[in-house]
Amino acid sequence: MTDRTEELHQAMAALHRTSAPEAGVAQGATSDLSIDETLLLHSIGWEPVDLVFGVSWWSIPWGVWQWQTGEVMEASTAFAGAMAEAAEQLRAECAKAGGTGVVGVGIEMRVASHHVDISLTGTAVRRIGAKPGGFEFLSDLSARDFALLSRSGWWPLGLVAGASFVVAPRRGARQWAAQQGQNLELPNLTQAFYQAREGAMGRMQQAGREMQADGVINVKLREGPLGYNARVLQFIAVGTAVHLRDDAHRRINPTMVVPLDDAVTQFEAESLRAKR
Repeated sequence: MTDRTEELHQAMAALHRTSAPEAGVAQGATSDLSIDETLLLHSIGWEPVDLVFGVSWWSIPWGVWQWQTGEVMEASTAFAGAMAEAAEQLRAECAKAGGTGVVGVGIEMRVASHHVDISLTGTAVRRIGAKPGGFEFLSDLSARDFALLSRSGWWPLGLVAGASFVVAPRRGARQWAAQQGQNLELPNLTQAFYQAREGAMGRMQQAGREMQADGVINVKLREGPLGYNARVLQFIAVGTAVHLRDDAHRRINPTMVVPLDDAVTQFEAESLRAKR
């Protein structure tokens, strides 16, 4: 039993050790990249290092959904704080692993009545042969898209996000009675959705401007009623801010992958005709 306990302590100690490469010691890489993506990274001079993770939970004050209409700033602020903290933890783990950037970031988020939780998972990468240090980017682009982007003269900067949660005003008793049995628009919900959209997109674009980005790509949207309350309309936008390097876009010329001179079995066209 003592030997087993000692083995468990050693295993836990190994998990807590930094995975940064030591001088003269070869380290294996751990990633969720496919074989094709790994080879594409190598083709542009990059290599995967390790899987990295960041998570953050932020609270939402009690009662904010029930006692107000319009945007619930407490929820929007909680989302922004959780996203920023999770991204910071992801960058810290990347640096600890010896990477200088993160690709393929997967985003999981949950907005509950009293909290927002966000988790980010991606693969830390670095230039082949480069010394650890100097964080460069954080991106939800796949390794394939990252390779295409860098070859064309563009560069990812970081994740940018915006969120807005709007409580639609209730219909009055007279309005509710007048609309019963009719097929028509509910303007209170429509206007609340547009308000949420404008708030979320504006915050995401502002985050890109603060990074001095030239644009935001690969934007993912989450929109619609919040699960437990149909009167709360949510709109969340997350993407990767990018910058054009050297102010010049490079054209990517296609390369032949499958040769067109393979031997082809010859046949007579007449043989395709039905025999009479």
